[in-house]
Amino acid sequence: MLHLALYHPAIPQNTGNIARLCVGMEAHLHVIGPTPFEISDRTVRRAGLDYWDNLTITIHDSETEFLGWLGERVPWLVTKFGDVRFDAASYRDEDIIILGNENTGLPDGWHDSWPGRRLFVPMPGPIRSFNLANTAAIVLAQATLRVKG
Repeated sequence: MLHLALYHPAIPQNTGNIARLCVGMEAHLHVIGPTPFEISDRTVRRAGLDYWDNLTITIHDSETEFLGWLGERVPWLVTKFGDVRFDAASYRDEDIIILGNENTGLPDGWHDSWPGRRLFVPMPGPIRSFNLANTAAIVLAQATLRVKG
């Protein structure tokens, strides 16, 4: 199973869309807190996310907690400053793909920790960035195709 991690997500609708994506792609969602919104059965049911019971999710209260779970594994980081095109990566089962906060991205130290593991999605049009949920869909779909065929 692939793992998709969201670093300090700021927009609940993005997190909801990515949760739906993870259910559809059979990926494990990790939310690295803190978040400015509540993630609970009550709030997602109110939003009509009826697939929530099928979601494999782990909420890490802090970076430290997530990094402890990560251990020695080497993740893929998704960033517009990446050096590996998303469709050129050699994904494997149990890989961890991390996307940054919608406003601030990933910490600089994380970029420094995993050189050569920074993915990017080309943006030929005149935009600053893609929406986080769209980027997650592009990268996770490609990784799923590579892993599951």
